[in-house]
Amino acid sequence: MTRKKKTRSLADKVTIRTGRRKDYKKWRHDNPDQVAPSRRFVAKKQQQRKLQAVRKLARQQEGQNIAIHPEKKEGEDPSGERS
Repeated sequence: MTRKKKTRSLADKVTIRTGRRKDYKKWRHDNPDQVAPSRRFVAKKQQQRKLQAVRKLARQQEGQNIAIHPEKKEGEDPSGERS
């Protein structure tokens, strides 16, 4: 006896008239309030975003500081050319 393959697809969880992809697309279009990501997926993505933000902040803090607009020296020409 064969088992039904496990799937995360929402299409298999929805019981509609024919089970055809086209019918599922139509049902999904007609019922947008019933089509939403699972709580598990949403929680997973939130956790991933938090981790990503923490890692980004750590990278920024450990990087070296550079002077983007260094103070101009008094002997320089405002056009940036040296004579």
